[in-house]
Amino acid sequence: MDTQAVLTLLQQAAETYINPRFEALASHEVTEKNPGDLVTVADREAEVFITAELQKAYPDALIVGEEAVAADPSILDRIESADHWFTVDPVDGTKNFVHGSPNHGVMVAEMRGGDIVRSWMWQPQLGHAYVAEKGNGAFLDGVRIEPHVVGDAPKGVTSRQTRVGESLDGLPPLGLSWVCCAVDYPQIASGGADYILYVTTKPWDHAPGALFIREAGGVSAYADGSPYDPRYELTPKPLLVTADAALHERLRLFV
Repeated sequence: MDTQAVLTLLQQAAETYINPRFEALASHEVTEKNPGDLVTVADREAEVFITAELQKAYPDALIVGEEAVAADPSILDRIESADHWFTVDPVDGTKNFVHGSPNHGVMVAEMRGGDIVRSWMWQPQLGHAYVAEKGNGAFLDGVRIEPHVVGDAPKGVTSRQTRVGESLDGLPPLGLSWVCCAVDYPQIASGGADYILYVTTKPWDHAPGALFIREAGGVSAYADGSPYDPRYELTPKPLLVTADAALHERLRLFV
């Protein structure tokens, strides 16, 4: 599938399974996978649809969907040896979606081994598409993203409530992010914030944005400076995403 075809697939999934449930979910259509970790019928149905279409196009690829992994964690054991694989996050920001916030999205990333080569983030309520191809740039609604210039007092956010209010290297205290990677990463690229601190780094959450921010001139890497790797980071480990390399170098030892 070419890059536009995959984006169209995500848009079709949203139009068919997600948008009709926005602000219209019945109580029985929302459950918890773990305490506070919500899943809806829209998540499950959209993932089944996206996964089936990707598998048709790439029968030899491993498809790592968030809800499929929740049902069968052994899928993760196949990542390390996978030559070609995709992540699928059918509704990123499910809690936002359930509570009627437009800050949610549909995301897919394509990997060759540990190399993220293409990614897609579709925001169905906001109407924006963020697409990246390794070496070819990052695009918002088809227009190439230019590198975001960081100001003298960089603004930071975090998705982890317990770290809100912390100050890294004397900078203004961390605020709360949009709590949705499909919105967080584009905000860093466009100047809504200059950096974001994450604690959990699951591949379906971070692979799409990691490629996007790199192609937009930013950095998605750990405290030791090594870039985000979607194959191995399934346990909590701080990840610092910055709008440029200089800011990452300044802050990485404070995360």
